[in-house]
Amino acid sequence: MTLAIIQARMSSSRLPGKVLLDLGGQPMLVRVVERTRRAASLDEVVVATTTDPSDDPVAELCARRGYPCYRGSLFDVLDRYYQAALRFRARRIVRITADCPVMDAEVVDAAVKALRVFDADFVASRFPPPWGRTYPIGLDVEVCTFAALERAWKEADQPYQREHVMPYLYEDMQPAGAPFRHPDFPLTHATLTPWESPRGFRILRMDHDPDYGRYRWTVDTPPDLEVLRRIYANFGNRDDFSWRNVVALYRARPELAAINAAVQHKSLTDVDERL
Repeated sequence: MTLAIIQARMSSSRLPGKVLLDLGGQPMLVRVVERTRRAASLDEVVVATTTDPSDDPVAELCARRGYPCYRGSLFDVLDRYYQAALRFRARRIVRITADCPVMDAEVVDAAVKALRVFDADFVASRFPPPWGRTYPIGLDVEVCTFAALERAWKEADQPYQREHVMPYLYEDMQPAGAPFRHPDFPLTHATLTPWESPRGFRILRMDHDPDYGRYRWTVDTPPDLEVLRRIYANFGNRDDFSWRNVVALYRARPELAAINAAVQHKSLTDVDERL
């Protein structure tokens, strides 16, 4: 059972209510769920929101749309993921956030395949500084085994580890080999880089050539929302475009990247001050 869990809450610190804001005629959460559902590697996609009354609208949207929904802790997102994984009996967990409306099935499927083919504990399309990224911000996919998630749930004791779900698996990791290609992983322009954490987790990062890590396609601020609305409008407010189509759009219209270029992405150890 491979389960994608999309974390969503209304009480975003920088753009409250963003997950239900309109994006080309649909709530942003709907865009993320529908694009994620296209991944062939997934058995189920569930929205993980909170038990806080402010998130009742998220649960109500899921009920109307027929999306499976789990409600858990507001700030302990690691516990929310673990309990959802238990509920759905997942063997592999894909972490996606509801502010990434350009999520792409190709990237999801590649990460799941890498985890299975190479017997990894954790695969990601990016890591925070200092490790770097080559996929755009907004194509953030993390996949782990249930055993790895359960160990993190039991052992992680720092607030940032609980809020950001996966840091316990990869923090302080070191290179474990050179980037490689493999016939069982034929993703175009991609390599896999092995890493090993001091806690013994086997980790792979998906890297892309050329490097598109400078592009920002996530929604944390009003300028981010403006960018994504322009992207969707360019494609007729449909959601059947690929992330490669967006790269081509940015090449044709470089002014798009300037709109949210000054937005600072949160760091690994940033936590919600309300925690």
